[in-house]
Amino acid sequence: MSAKVKMFVSGAVFCALIVAGCRTNGSATVAHNSRTASDIRMAQLQQELDKKWENPTAHYEMGQLYHAAGDWSKAEYRYNIALGFDPAYRDVQAAIVKLQFDRGDKSKGEWVANSYMTQVASSPEQLLALGMAFEKQGLNDYALKCYTNALQVAPDSAVVNSRLAYYYLSKGKSDLAKEYFIRSFQLNPSQPDVAGELGKLGVEVKIPQPATPASENLSKPVKPANSPK
Repeated sequence: MSAKVKMFVSGAVFCALIVAGCRTNGSATVAHNSRTASDIRMAQLQQELDKKWENPTAHYEMGQLYHAAGDWSKAEYRYNIALGFDPAYRDVQAAIVKLQFDRGDKSKGEWVANSYMTQVASSPEQLLALGMAFEKQGLNDYALKCYTNALQVAPDSAVVNSRLAYYYLSKGKSDLAKEYFIRSFQLNPSQPDVAGELGKLGVEVKIPQPATPASENLSKPVKPANSPK
């Protein structure tokens, strides 16, 4: 093999090694940065808890990080602490239900979900809050159940009807969304956001204008009935 050929082969091998090394280092860097981001956030949350241990939001977020990593026991520990400081923390309640399903305990997940829904069964506002928390966790069946339960408690609530409408809209069920948006608008026409959604769905609506104060409609003072003309 000539000197030129040897030099060419050596150069090619060297370049290939550099490219392979760059790819390997790039992948390692991405993985390292991903882990580091979680570790950094965990450290920040721990600093917050060192200052104020009774911070339910910090415990909840830490639980979410453990949850995402598949560390069920640590996630549940943090969720329980958060719920201890704020028993009505709906996001935590929904996360606890999701945790049971993710760890494979379906029966416990169903039991816990039904327990939380029973606690707020008479409050449409809290049913909506819990339903929205279930939606965040991807627990759509329980979210819909909360919304329909809220509708049973308060069928004439514009807020409940619009919440159901937005839920169906997010699932691509425009006919159902339109039905509940219309109902919500009928109950309370002063909802620009609902009117806007109805417009997008092809329903023409008119938002009522504020009534003009009576004093502005008077062109001249009104005389008492017995005053001389």
